[in-house]
Amino acid sequence: MPRRKKGHAVRLATLGAVAVLMGGYLWLRDSSAATEPAIETVRVRRQTLEHEVSATGVIRPMVGAEIEVGSRVSGIVRRIPVAVGDRVEPGDLLALIDPTELQARLDQSNADLSLARAQLAMAESSHQRAAALAAEGIVSEIELESAARDLEVARARIDLESARLSSARITLDYTEIRAPIRGVIADVTTREGETVAASFAAPTFVTIVDLDRMEVQAYVDETDIGRVFVGQTATFSVDTYPESDFSATVTAINPKAEIQNGVINYVVRMAFQPQDAFLLRPEMTAHVRLSVEKREDVLTIPRRAVRRDDGRQLVSVLRDGAWIDQSIQVGWRADRVVEIVDGLAEGEPVRLNKE
Repeated sequence: MPRRKKGHAVRLATLGAVAVLMGGYLWLRDSSAATEPAIETVRVRRQTLEHEVSATGVIRPMVGAEIEVGSRVSGIVRRIPVAVGDRVEPGDLLALIDPTELQARLDQSNADLSLARAQLAMAESSHQRAAALAAEGIVSEIELESAARDLEVARARIDLESARLSSARITLDYTEIRAPIRGVIADVTTREGETVAASFAAPTFVTIVDLDRMEVQAYVDETDIGRVFVGQTATFSVDTYPESDFSATVTAINPKAEIQNGVINYVVRMAFQPQDAFLLRPEMTAHVRLSVEKREDVLTIPRRAVRRDDGRQLVSVLRDGAWIDQSIQVGWRADRVVEIVDGLAEGEPVRLNKE
């Protein structure tokens, strides 16, 4: 009886060891399968490739779209009826300077012109009387010539006083400062009650910006400027509307470079049409993309699928249920994809390499 129990125990121990070994094998197999990386694949497909030049720019007013309006006469500012953000049309009143002194000058010019007209009337009468007396031999030719000269002087005085009156009227009109263009008041630098002096330079009262006449000034690197030309199309976005793209056209390329932190850039000016749904303001940052070249309906795969080996460009392609290395000929390269000239067919699955 004791021997039978001992043999039974040995068999149980053996079975337990086998179970442990089998469990360990299965665990290792499952663990190995779980840790094996999944294969990432994509299919060869046709698409349009577009090569772009990227640049950072700034939205700024065109030449003549931002104007600093100042005063041509000196005096005390009596009224400024506009504020920052107001929209104005050509001819709208922006500021009023005290016209008292200039009005007095205009009144004096009017009086001087009236006096000159009276003197002209007297000179004409004297000349007519002298001519009649000279015809009768009562006055000499010298006296007649003197009367004629007085008449000419009186006429010249009329012209002089008329010019002075016109000048005084124009100067008085300068006290009303009006908008030369339509736009939005961007800045007001003078306040009511201040005294302005226009002796040496016209003091600035307000700054007007026409928001319908804006442009993008993009800074393009010297390595890309050779592929940019006038009339070229572009798109840009701004941080305010990150999901919206705006169309633009290159209108000019500044011939002089700008050096920023040792990098040589050229300013490319681009015009765009204002959008009613968006408000683009000066000094907004623009992210510009200039279309340089486009290829339509070409076979493409991601760059991650291509690898180099002994000077050849290879991809792993699934054919007849097995992954094989296929040599390919690559054409044009875009940002993340490449054109396949030869070696692959549309729809074939290829393996992506690890990044």
